[in-house]
Amino acid sequence: MISKGHLNEILFLVETALEGGFSAKAFAADIFTEADDLPSLHERVRGAVRCHFDAGQAPKLIRLHFTHDEVIAA
Repeated sequence: MISKGHLNEILFLVETALEGGFSAKAFAADIFTEADDLPSLHERVRGAVRCHFDAGQAPKLIRLHFTHDEVIAA
């Protein structure tokens, strides 16, 4: 585990994966995870955050920022 000092919140950029599902990358830490659906993504992000930080040092909140690209015919 890594001690990072106490953060109140950690932010993840969530994108739709080309092959389906989602990928999530933290902005302020070297954390990345993937999942097939949103409930699984929530579980995996929580687990990845717990593994990354020392006990008692993990952020209290996890913010997921979703990006969405849409392509339409001209």
